[in-house]
Amino acid sequence: MITSIQGVLASATPLTAVIEINGIAYEANIPVTTAEKLPAVGATVKLHTVVIYREDAQTLYGFASTADRDFFRMMIEHVTGVGPKMALSIMSKLSLASLEAAISQGDVALLANCPGIGKKTAERLVVELRGKVGSSSAVGTPGIADTSSIPAPGAPGNSTRTADAVKALIALGYRAPDADEAVRRASLALGPGASTEELIKKAFA
Repeated sequence: MITSIQGVLASATPLTAVIEINGIAYEANIPVTTAEKLPAVGATVKLHTVVIYREDAQTLYGFASTADRDFFRMMIEHVTGVGPKMALSIMSKLSLASLEAAISQGDVALLANCPGIGKKTAERLVVELRGKVGSSSAVGTPGIADTSSIPAPGAPGNSTRTADAVKALIALGYRAPDADEAVRRASLALGPGASTEELIKKAFA
């Protein structure tokens, strides 16, 4: 099983990253939340991976942290009707902190904001993962080699502040996906030590 790859980032889009290792280029499907953390093309990068084997294809999925990877795997293995494509879409719209908070709190409305996710699928996410969330972020090591000393945004200690900042923006009138994106960008700019108040202020900037 391929659990991670590290090499030179040859190219990237919001949903794919091509990593060259010893002259061989590997294309990984990634969520937008991982694409946001990629270094510049030509830099060294590490992705934590899941490989899905089918009769007609072998597809590589890459994530910035082990927590993101494990949450993706948990969704496709435990939630009825959620395959790799839908799981990637969910993780592209909401950060891991927001997803875990929504599942823990039974926030079906927030989950249903993800593209392609109806109310029934959102309810299944809550029912089938509520007892499991948190275990995926037990090890929140970062996937980007250039920031190896910085905890991932979904890491313990930061996830609560991130989720609280998202809730605050929603209370102020932001749409849930927009609030999550604004806080993600604020967290990337300020670093993992930012307080909830600092994240909110930066999100407004």
